[in-house]
Amino acid sequence: MANMVVSACLTHYADVARAFGLDPIAQLQAVQLDPACLERSDFKISVDSVWHLLENSASQAGVEDFGLRMAEQRQLSNLGTLAQVMRQESTLRMALETLQRYLHLHNEGFLILVEERDGIAVIRGEQITHRQLPSRQSVDLMIGVTHRTLKTLLGEQWQPRSVCLRHSAPQDRSTHLRLFGTRVQFNSVVDGIVCRSAELDAPLPGSDPVAARSVRRELEARGAVSETVVDTVRRLVWQLLLTGRLSVEQVAEQLGVDRRTVHRRLLRHGESFSSILDQVRQEQVVRHLRDSRHSHSEIAELLGFSCLSAFSRWFSQRFGCSPRAWRKGHVG
Repeated sequence: MANMVVSACLTHYADVARAFGLDPIAQLQAVQLDPACLERSDFKISVDSVWHLLENSASQAGVEDFGLRMAEQRQLSNLGTLAQVMRQESTLRMALETLQRYLHLHNEGFLILVEERDGIAVIRGEQITHRQLPSRQSVDLMIGVTHRTLKTLLGEQWQPRSVCLRHSAPQDRSTHLRLFGTRVQFNSVVDGIVCRSAELDAPLPGSDPVAARSVRRELEARGAVSETVVDTVRRLVWQLLLTGRLSVEQVAEQLGVDRRTVHRRLLRHGESFSSILDQVRQEQVVRHLRDSRHSHSEIAELLGFSCLSAFSRWFSQRFGCSPRAWRKGHVG
């Protein structure tokens, strides 16, 4: 089933397109998107189509920072009800936890992860992909929006330690420098924003935890309607596998049930925890193999295999060749 995103993700798309002489209506129609989504912010549209739209537009405009230009003028209010809850949370940590929990209501193709070590926090952005797609513009858009969100919550004076992007530096870095300052790093191992862990626990101005709880109930109700248990477990598997903390117990804890209940609910839909894990591994392994910075042993660990030989056996059964042969044939 295709991942969806609300059409609010195209805020400022038409302005940026026209600035480079592009016809935004024609661009949307070329990727089978309804032009009406430029006027309405609540349409559910295909994530894949949006990714193609941004990459096509950047190519035809002859710029490498199209997505980031869209992010530059974004407001937290574009997240609607979710923004209301985030503004009312007591700390940045709680606001990010809310964003992690409910972001799928706006964008099923993107995850926010928070990792901490030695007093440093990395707020990572990860795309959920069913197949390999060009992603430079969509990554820049989402990291740019996340950066704008943090500055809105902490104050415009706030600056991260660094902003990391996996892709190479554009020929013209002026937009990246204008938005992120000199702290931007290209060719990084993650897409994310680095800050001090202490900043996660700083109180947010104007917080109202009671109001946050009230609005959060509305988001819970929307989530219950929009997602099946299979969708929810699949999203959690994606998230937890990327953090190295995946287990059926962890998924059960996130859902507030025991592991037997998870298995029973999935069985009603003809799925199991193992089958969902296998699907997600097949999606993630292609991304990892295309990234030449990861060795096969590292990929095995990232996907939760106990050893390289177990990973190699699994890969050969699913793809009909060894990881080395696949990488040689697809990456060179």
